[in-house]
Amino acid sequence: MSKNKKIVAILVLIGMTFFVLSWSSLTARTNPEGSGIYQYLRLFSDVLNLVQDNYVEKVESKELIYGAINGMLKDLDPHSSFLKPEDYKELQIETKGKFGGLGIEITIKDSILTVVSPLEGTPADRAGMEAGDQIVKIDDEPTQDMSLMEAVQKMRGPKGTKVKLTVIRKGEKKPLEFDIVRDVITIQSVKSQMLEPSYGYVRISSFQSGTANDLRKALDELEKQNQPLQGLVLDLRNDPGGLLDQAVEVSDEFLDSGLIVYTGGRLESQKMRFEAHKNDKPHNYPIVVLVNAGSASASEIVAGALQDHKRAIILGEPTFGKGSVQTVIPLNDGSAIRLTTSLYYTPSGRSIQAKGIEPDIIVKRELGEKTDDEEAREIQRIREKNLPRHMELQKIDGKEGKENLPGADSDAQKLLDQDNQVRRALDLLKSYKIMAKMRFN
Repeated sequence: MSKNKKIVAILVLIGMTFFVLSWSSLTARTNPEGSGIYQYLRLFSDVLNLVQDNYVEKVESKELIYGAINGMLKDLDPHSSFLKPEDYKELQIETKGKFGGLGIEITIKDSILTVVSPLEGTPADRAGMEAGDQIVKIDDEPTQDMSLMEAVQKMRGPKGTKVKLTVIRKGEKKPLEFDIVRDVITIQSVKSQMLEPSYGYVRISSFQSGTANDLRKALDELEKQNQPLQGLVLDLRNDPGGLLDQAVEVSDEFLDSGLIVYTGGRLESQKMRFEAHKNDKPHNYPIVVLVNAGSASASEIVAGALQDHKRAIILGEPTFGKGSVQTVIPLNDGSAIRLTTSLYYTPSGRSIQAKGIEPDIIVKRELGEKTDDEEAREIQRIREKNLPRHMELQKIDGKEGKENLPGADSDAQKLLDQDNQVRRALDLLKSYKIMAKMRFN
């Protein structure tokens, strides 16, 4: 080769080297993570091949991929998860309010499978499960490394079959065991009744499709019975949440304008705002909302919105503190992922995540039987009927007077007798009416 040709070849080689180095540098600057992704995808492919070639038993590629996706989402946060096709179908059924199982809402808190709330009237509720219970075993299998969906699958099952839960409960010296018979869980998310004349009570046990419509029907009935309705107790205790759109609609029912809730995430598409609209039929009466540690997610949205707008007094105990939004994204094989995409905030900008809603008035629930001292004090109290020669209850127009107020049926009286938080809420509503009539000048 001539001297000139050698020089040209060297220059071309130097130029090509400079071009490659420049391109690599430019790529690294514009996409610093891209090269890492391909590197780790290759690592994943290598491990996949090693497992398929060397594992003691033959494993289907589909199961390995599903397991990898599940592990990836499990490591993100307690609420992100992978839904196999059968799991996704179950989720769709559940949001319609009918499914087979125990009727218990669970989450993973501090790496422990924890009860958010047993749903009212379900096998778990009747068995005595409580919010905050830590489930350490399902059918004697430890839950330590169990994903949320795995735990749900193990507790679901045909009506009439049994499942054994081993639970650690605060205040108990040893684990509790519950043998619970599965049933078809049909949730009536809204129940209502009169507590006393002019004072209504509405209980929302979960937010599922149709909850807002059921609430409107309940309010119409209560308002028809009492014109005007003087106050409402809205009970969201042990309500584990549900559908975001239903929480917005329920809040909107009591608000005529303003922000209800907004969400914030990394992407613009995850930033949403939900505003209240003027109602055709306003509900112009005071409201007391009951909450406790079992009130989570959608129920916290409602409580937070009504509290920030000063539309209701929140009474009870601090709520659970689930302030994240999960988006269910279907995949092409019938499976789906449930991914935490944003956090939600109350109208005033409060994040509820891991904090919860702090009630305006703290009232702890009184549970259990009366102590001997309390029973003794009850016996010592003397009433008019205990005095000698007391006057008997007189008949008026041939009818004997009633001890209970008219309109307070036996179910309402039982609720008031057994539930100190409901009693306190009713007293608060009645005092509002009394205070409104008083003059302080």
